[in-house]
Amino acid sequence: MLILALDTASPACSVAVLRDGKTLAAHVEPMARGHQERLAGLIAETMAEAGAAFDALDRIGVGVGPGSFTGLRVGLAFAKTLALALDRPCVGIGSLEALAADEPGFNAAVIDAKRGQVYLQVFEDGRALMAPDALDVGVAAARLAELWRGGPARLIGSGAALLDGVIPGAALTAREAPDPVALARIAARRASLTPPRPLYLRAPDAKLPGGISPP
Repeated sequence: MLILALDTASPACSVAVLRDGKTLAAHVEPMARGHQERLAGLIAETMAEAGAAFDALDRIGVGVGPGSFTGLRVGLAFAKTLALALDRPCVGIGSLEALAADEPGFNAAVIDAKRGQVYLQVFEDGRALMAPDALDVGVAAARLAELWRGGPARLIGSGAALLDGVIPGAALTAREAPDPVALARIAARRASLTPPRPLYLRAPDAKLPGGISPP
């Protein structure tokens, strides 16, 4: 199975191409803005490096957040348009799930959501112990302590340091963006091929005139 995975929900533009679980090419370019201008070119470059033709793709995986509202919509729009043009399935992958992908044991994926909040999802040997949620840091710390039952633990993501000390001895991995290879692997084994939708866990920071949030 030939998989193209892309993610623009984080402060990076990320693309990977895998065939039958083997990474053919992968790139992560950190950027706070400019995903829309860079994404198409990065995908074309990654596909060329992989020696893969677009019409040979079996499936497309795309990060659906939580993350940057503008960024994740860029990736979603591109992935859905490409999937439609190629008549291929498009699979949405949560950013928190991708951060903790293939990590054994107790893992908390934590994204700094700013304004004193984090996006949190906790896993045990790949099994989700909670749904992704946007929580105040103090509430997230209490949720994490409640779910941990002892043993080694890992906090992964841009917000990992905000929950440092909640679990004694927990390892911290400050990762700004999910690995696109992990996204591709999840997409390859995902049984449900329902169309992807953005995962919004709170209202956007940006406001239209009159204080109205954009759709």
